Amino acid sequence: MQFKRFHLAAAAGLWLCASAGAAPLAPQASAPTLGRLPNYPVAPLQRARALDAAQQGVAVGELAPGAPSRYTVRHGDTLWKLSGMYLRKPWNWPLLWGMNLAQIRNPHWIFPGQVLVLHVAGGRAWLSSEAGSDLPTVRLEPGVRAEPLAPAGIPTLDPLVIGSFLTRALIVEPDQLARSPRIVALQPGQMMLAPGQTAYVRGELGEATRFEVYRPAQPLHEPGSKRVIAWQSRYLGSVRLVQPPQGKDAVATVAVHDMVRDIEVGDRLIAQPPNQHLDFTPHAPSHAVSGTILAVYGDVSMAGRNGVVVIDRGHAQGVERGDVLVIDRPPRQVDDATLAKPEPIELPAQRAGLAMVFRTFRDVSYALVLEASQEVVAGDTVAQP
Repeated sequence: MQFKRFHLAAAAGLWLCASAGAAPLAPQASAPTLGRLPNYPVAPLQRARALDAAQQGVAVGELAPGAPSRYTVRHGDTLWKLSGMYLRKPWNWPLLWGMNLAQIRNPHWIFPGQVLVLHVAGGRAWLSSEAGSDLPTVRLEPGVRAEPLAPAGIPTLDPLVIGSFLTRALIVEPDQLARSPRIVALQPGQMMLAPGQTAYVRGELGEATRFEVYRPAQPLHEPGSKRVIAWQSRYLGSVRLVQPPQGKDAVATVAVHDMVRDIEVGDRLIAQPPNQHLDFTPHAPSHAVSGTILAVYGDVSMAGRNGVVVIDRGHAQGVERGDVLVIDRPPRQVDDATLAKPEPIELPAQRAGLAMVFRTFRDVSYALVLEASQEVVAGDTVAQP
């Protein structure tokens, strides 16, 4: 019996098949394009693993229990969800990327409507897309002008969960806090701002004309010391520059564009960061990672699945978006109350769940809790799986 090999065609964002030993498929004129979706590069390590998997398949032992033999990709699916359906270690999804790397334009997206078929033989497994499951053909009548639109791709994670974290400056470095422009005065008689109202600002604005307004809310300390490595801020809203700095004290005027909380004197401004796309795939870190959860985002003390946590490792320590980390509850001491005279004993470390880094800063990162067997709290540790 002859089975088929993996090929990732970026035009479909999934796998196409060629008979074993056949040459890579040539791009098809009818294949759907990725429109204006970004063409992110494939890391060399991921490329090498994809080539290996394309040649040999994946060991059956790597498959998740109950991996479906046939599955139709639906709206609302995410790369992580599909990874967990097929693999015991979902972060190894890049191993399943196909051989046609010349066709890859954006391996970070897949598309609804594709039918995935699982093949197993000789202790190895392959995945293919079923013939006829490509995106539907759109028929254009004469006289209709059409422009290509970016397809409704499926991201790695649910953008509704992490979208605001990608577009707002919720972590501020200590040196950035010191130089952030600040609101110094409101209009006479005002105690706080409302949309459309103006305020006065001092500080270096640079070339930006739109700013986010934030309030330092929680210092994040380096574990075991009092050194502040970052501030977790509270997003208040956004303003636009109405008048550049004027007069001997260089006071600028801004107007409130929108707000989610009250904006007051003393609140800080930061230039709006560029939009960040979900340009990552889940993968194990390329090097050893050992960190600590510094805080749980929001007005809560613990996180569960889809909760967001801050870890004390950032891009300065080599952490990158897409890194999947295990969460452990470190050993802790309790009293053995069964003894006549209770004595302290140490409970062993426990696995608490999995998290994926989705935004990095210099010394800290945001991570989304993907799985949680118990509550995740500050002080829990993270490491490479």
